[in-house]
Amino acid sequence: MLDLIRTKRFAGRALLLAGGPSSGKTALALAMAHELGPGTPFCPMVGAEVYSNEVKKTEVLMENFRRAIGLRVKETKEVFEGEVIELAPAETENPLSGYGKTISHVVVSLKTVKGTKQLRLDPAIYESIQKERVTVGDVVYIEANTGAVKRVGRSDAYATEFDLEAEEYVPLPKGDVHKKKEIIQDVTLHDLDMANARPQGGQDVMSVMGQLVKGRRTEITDKLRAEINKVVDRYIDQGIAELVPGVLFIDEVHMLDIESFTYLNRALESSISPHVILATNRGLSTIRGTEPHGIVSPHGIPVDLLDRCMIVRTLPYSRDEISRVLEIRAKVEHLVLAPDALASLADQGAETSLRFALQLLSPAAVLSKLSGRTEITVEDVAANSELFLDARASARLLAPTGAVDKRDGRADYMS
Repeated sequence: MLDLIRTKRFAGRALLLAGGPSSGKTALALAMAHELGPGTPFCPMVGAEVYSNEVKKTEVLMENFRRAIGLRVKETKEVFEGEVIELAPAETENPLSGYGKTISHVVVSLKTVKGTKQLRLDPAIYESIQKERVTVGDVVYIEANTGAVKRVGRSDAYATEFDLEAEEYVPLPKGDVHKKKEIIQDVTLHDLDMANARPQGGQDVMSVMGQLVKGRRTEITDKLRAEINKVVDRYIDQGIAELVPGVLFIDEVHMLDIESFTYLNRALESSISPHVILATNRGLSTIRGTEPHGIVSPHGIPVDLLDRCMIVRTLPYSRDEISRVLEIRAKVEHLVLAPDALASLADQGAETSLRFALQLLSPAAVLSKLSGRTEITVEDVAANSELFLDARASARLLAPTGAVDKRDGRADYMS
């Protein structure tokens, strides 16, 4: 599946992860996002997010669709690049008042392997330098046309002997300070929508107050999106940009209603569409929005959308898998688990769920610490079992005798 996404052969189709609770559906989607890397957009959402009083359901879906579609723009720009060896703002008297001083210009000296160059820059560029928190020893580049400043990292000449550093060290740039450089920028279509939809108000008091009281979310018109799509298509035809279909992950997809499913079906047919991964824990369920009669469909999803999906069933974890996950989680949280305690937790996870077994780790560590031990023992796990109930045990206590079957009466969930 990852190979299909990387080769862009899965756009316009959907992958459905169907399985019971705590069977690893969300973990699978997050693992796929991690494997695809930071260059591929990943937009997670839950089906219930579409229900908002501010915007329409279809608008929420379209926003997330366009968040999951990236645009990689390649531009050759004229830049000044190098290590900052001098950063000196020049001050002068403020001509508008007799008090205080203002920045008249800033002197920046940049060094590369080939040489150095001193620049006298506008005060507005100094504000950009401050926003990027540039100091002497940082490697930066400044665009010649716009004056935009980008901090690349700290020069490796300042690297120390520490194994772990908060700074990212980069080598000293080669060539001249003044050069032409290919710059790659990653944006999403939603970023372009918001940048063009944001109104440019005046600087008067009424305009400022109007922006403050205005709602945070505004709907973007289809006309604006169509214009942006035209510009994107033109950039792609010219070779300036490259479309990067990302991943849209919709968890609890059965929470969508019939209107949202219809819109989702149409959006998948669009020429610009991301890779869509759906997840649900329902079996035969009523599709929301079809009441009062109710249309029952597998997974609570209309059949015409299911036809577009490649369905993968996720099964509950085995005892050995639960034991391995608990061992990894304990190592990450720096907890010491006795072998018999690990076996007891794995048994509980097999009887209940992996999620419940993982939740017992922290209370067991607290009980172990209160008893003056550094290792979690089987006694701590047994004490946890007396303090906390899993979902099935709680359902058995609450339901009348004989009313709860082995699946706790959750007939609409997958086994």
